[in-house]
Amino acid sequence: MAKKNEVTVEEKLRALYDLQLIDSRVDEIRNVRGELPLEVEDLENEIAGLEKRLENFNQEVSDFDLQSKEQKNNIEQAKEEFKKYEEKLKNVRNNREYNSIVKEQEYQELEIQLSEKRIKEFSAKKELKEEAIGQLSEKLKERKNHLKAKKGELDEILKETEKEEKLLAKKAGEFQNKIEASLFEAYNKIRSNVKNGLAIVAIERGASGGSFFTIPPQIQMEIASRQKIITDEHSGRILVDPDLAKEEKEKMEAVFSSKK
Repeated sequence: MAKKNEVTVEEKLRALYDLQLIDSRVDEIRNVRGELPLEVEDLENEIAGLEKRLENFNQEVSDFDLQSKEQKNNIEQAKEEFKKYEEKLKNVRNNREYNSIVKEQEYQELEIQLSEKRIKEFSAKKELKEEAIGQLSEKLKERKNHLKAKKGELDEILKETEKEEKLLAKKAGEFQNKIEASLFEAYNKIRSNVKNGLAIVAIERGASGGSFFTIPPQIQMEIASRQKIITDEHSGRILVDPDLAKEEKEKMEAVFSSKK
């Protein structure tokens, strides 16, 4: 006979099965969201990357403007130098001085031509980069609009399910308190190792739910007695009898309906 305040095995099995029903319900809620949270996260990362690229492109355009300005300054300086040499030509004393000054003027003219060529190159590069900025800005705008729509979808789903999830989490905590830590840990371990997240299942047609392996009659009787925790030797899942499962499903369906 169980001592006062001691939780019986049957009570633990019921609490475990109720916890499973809650966890499965939470799984359903999260499946409704589908890939939306990941899509939102991916879009946010993509937008951050596009904004960084746009920032770099704009910096490159600024650099082209700065380089063009430097070349224009070089042209002005070369013109000033050319004028100075033009004045010196008026006072040449021999052919040697004349040739030297003319060479300097030619050098300044070449500097002007080179700077003008570079200015054209920078202008062409700037034009291409500005075209790329326009395309990138359009893509960024489109991705931001897409993100806004996806966030709207997610927020709507979260708004609908947030209250239910909170209430389910509170209810799950109540059932967890009826289960010792080691059993709860075992439940979570089994749940994480199975595809559908079902760590505790009822016997169906003489076999573990979702399995084709028949459970011996003697084991079925032990499960129905609800005197100890029994696991399926094939799947590792905790087993309960159909009547207990039916009773708890009906009870929890009422709980779920009240929380929607």
